[in-house]
Amino acid sequence: MFRGIFEHTIDSKGRISIPSKFRDILSDKYDERVIITNHYDGCLVAYPFKEWQIIEDKASKLPILKKETTNFIRFFISGAAECQIDKLGRILIPPGLREHAKLEKDIVLAGALKQIEIWAKTRWEMVFARAQTNIDEAREILTGLGL
Repeated sequence: MFRGIFEHTIDSKGRISIPSKFRDILSDKYDERVIITNHYDGCLVAYPFKEWQIIEDKASKLPILKKETTNFIRFFISGAAECQIDKLGRILIPPGLREHAKLEKDIVLAGALKQIEIWAKTRWEMVFARAQTNIDEAREILTGLGL
């Protein structure tokens, strides 16, 4: 499981370094391929290839004539790109995905269980602050789940 928050920068070619902690998880449990796609919150999300296959399998069973399914496939599935981790532990984020997430220089990689969120640092700071102000609401939900 991916956990923790790591601050990095994106270089002029659009490459980011995957934290060694995340690379260790990928090499131990998965392989060196990740699928990166748009996220509805304005960030990107990176899935190990094996986890992405589960998503595609479930998505292929959705009713294709429903508008919500079409919108999901157009935004989430069609936006996906397979990215290989290079020998230096970096991946190249395609331009369209960088634009969606407003990735320019300072970024945050946040572990989110089976995926990694990739944020522009300024967006992350806003989202994280908002999450802190809604902590009481989250407590109720987590209590209901037995946590």
